[in-house]
Amino acid sequence: MTKIQMTTPLVEMDGDEMTRILWKMIKDELLLPYIDLNTEYYDLGLAHRNDTDDQVTIDAAEATKKYGVAVKCATITPNHARMEEYDLKKMYKSPNGTIRAILDGTVFRAPIVVKGIEPCVRNWKKPITLARHAYGDIYKNTEMYVDKPGKVELVYTSEDGEEKRALVQEFKAPGVAMGMHNMEASIESFARSCFNYALDTKQDVWFGAKDTISKTYDAKFKQVFQTVFDNEFKEKFEEAGLTYFYSLIDDIVARVMKAEGGFIWACKNYDGDVMSDMVSSAFGSLAMMTSVLVSPNGYYEYEAAHGTVQRHYYRHLEGGETSTNSVATIFAWTGALRKRGELDGNQELAQFADKLEEATLSTIESGKMTKDLALITSIENPTVLNSEQFILAIRETLDTLL
Repeated sequence: MTKIQMTTPLVEMDGDEMTRILWKMIKDELLLPYIDLNTEYYDLGLAHRNDTDDQVTIDAAEATKKYGVAVKCATITPNHARMEEYDLKKMYKSPNGTIRAILDGTVFRAPIVVKGIEPCVRNWKKPITLARHAYGDIYKNTEMYVDKPGKVELVYTSEDGEEKRALVQEFKAPGVAMGMHNMEASIESFARSCFNYALDTKQDVWFGAKDTISKTYDAKFKQVFQTVFDNEFKEKFEEAGLTYFYSLIDDIVARVMKAEGGFIWACKNYDGDVMSDMVSSAFGSLAMMTSVLVSPNGYYEYEAAHGTVQRHYYRHLEGGETSTNSVATIFAWTGALRKRGELDGNQELAQFADKLEEATLSTIESGKMTKDLALITSIENPTVLNSEQFILAIRETLDTLL
């Protein structure tokens, strides 16, 4: 068959550990046989980030601004153990945090719903879309270890020399301190992205913060969301029959557990990181959730909403068999290919992305799946496949659809 042509490159960001292994399998078996794949490649594996002092992450983000669409493999955010394991020059920040800071925008995550995999929360009947603010907070923090008695202050110095100080803590013994920030313009962009996405997808918006405790930081999020909604979206929501609901984050979590789904849950950066894993796991598996960063400037970055599957990678290195779910990584590729097709007017490319998703879900619904899904499926006598067999089974199904 003639391969599908691409006119504009995708920005391809390779990653780490087991997801890097799956990344190559997906390209070799599900993409390259059908597409004359045109990508601008960046190796965001931790070893190469260390070799380039993390400049490769910045370069990949800037390339995304140039070409508009990127697809990213899961990557390691190093801790002390990873510092030793990879002999790193320093403890680099989260590559996702770096990319999101450059691109701005909002991360929308939604579970991949498939017949035979029912949510653990029995009353969840519809997908819950997580909208994660993709800028600032703990992901662009500055922190220090305090090794002796003294005081830590928050200091702001304006361009004209005015200074404001606030005591953080009087340390009588060793401890830790952290400073973080956000930008009002980014919060406004986040709010608009959520409300626009809600109108596009016909879903209500729920948002929660902790303004009773954080009376300046979190209160600013609450105020900005309400102002943007009242001034720009209230009438549109009323016409569409939609609602915007704010409450404290702990109340929102309690309500989510009792709801049936079908809404957008807007979350601050850290809340979205944590709650997206909870929602995806409860809907079936961490490997069954899509993730896309949507920038107000028209940039899109697609990735799987899970980590590098470290335990499976170590087993793979030892020569052991793994049964690693690649669905979310496949859907990262299909999301990026579809968007590239839409932007370029390449209908054939967009249709291929649809077919690959259909093949993936049909393979699972036929009873062929990885171990994580076999443990929770309602399908009787499922066939458990290893990592490679699952991708090959999808290819067989895909060939019947093309």
